[in-house]
Amino acid sequence: MASVLDIIGNTPMVELQRLNTNPGVRIFAKLEGNNPGGSVKDRPALNMIRSAMERGVINKNSKLIEATSGNTGIALALLANLYGVSIELAMPSTSTRERVLTMEAYGAKVTLLDSIEACRDYADEKGASGEFHLLNQFANPDNFLSHYKSTGPEIWRDTEGSITHFVSSMGTTGTIMGCSRFLKEKDSTIQIVGCQPTENASIPGIRRWPKEYLPKIFEPERVDRIIDISQEDAVAMTRRLAKEEGIFAGMSSGGAAYAALKVGMEIEKGVIVFIACDRGDRYLSSDLFG
Repeated sequence: MASVLDIIGNTPMVELQRLNTNPGVRIFAKLEGNNPGGSVKDRPALNMIRSAMERGVINKNSKLIEATSGNTGIALALLANLYGVSIELAMPSTSTRERVLTMEAYGAKVTLLDSIEACRDYADEKGASGEFHLLNQFANPDNFLSHYKSTGPEIWRDTEGSITHFVSSMGTTGTIMGCSRFLKEKDSTIQIVGCQPTENASIPGIRRWPKEYLPKIFEPERVDRIIDISQEDAVAMTRRLAKEEGIFAGMSSGGAAYAALKVGMEIEKGVIVFIACDRGDRYLSSDLFG
C-alpha cells in the first residue's frame, strides 16, 4: 500500500485541444497540481528534507525555517509533518488565506511579513542563529536535483523523446534548472524557455528578482530564452485554461501556457511541454477567477 510520499511525481500530461491553433505543433501541460500537496513544489520539498535527513544534517529534533511565497511552504509543511520535524514558514502577507490555512492544517507555524525579500532575510537570520536549520530552496542543490531525478525524466518518457521545447515559469528556478540539465543531456537541441514577469507585474510563483536576491542555483546559460509575461496576459490565459481546456491552475501556469503558445506560433512543427505548477483552488479568495 502506497503512502503519500509514494505518490509525489509521475504527474499526468495533457495535450491542449482548443488553445493551440498550429496543426504542426503539439503542446502539453504537465499537471503538477496532481501532486498530494497540490503543486510542483512537492518534489523539491521531499528531496530537500529527505536528503538532509539521510546526510544527518537534520533529525526529528531539528527545527526548520524557510521563506516561501506559498507552494513550497505548503509542500514543506506537509513533508515536515510526515517526517516528524517542526517547521516555521515566513510568507508575504499578500498571500491568499487558503495558503496560510493549508500550512497551518499540516502543523506548520506561519509568520507573515511585508515581502518575499523580507521573508528571505528573516529566514536567513534565524538560520544563522543556529537554533533553526535553513533549507534555503534558493541555494539548495536538492531543489533542482529533484527535477533532474524526476520531472525531466518523466517528460522525456511521456513524450517518447520527441520534446523540442520545454517552458517553465521561474521562481526559485529549481524546476527549469533541473529539467534543463536532464533534457539537454538527452538532446542538446531541446530549447529551454523561461518565463518572468514584466516590470511591476505581480504573478504569484514567477519572479523578476533584484540582483542581490537572484537564486544561487540559477545558471543563466541553461536557459535558451526568457519570455516576459504581463500580469494581464497571465490572468487571461489562466482563465482560458480553465474555461477552454478544463485545466484549473494558478497564474504562474497561465504565464507558462502563454509563453508555450507564443513559441508554438513561431515554429512550423514541434512538441512543447509547459509546467502547470499548481491548482487553481488556492487562489479562489483572490480576484484571479473573479
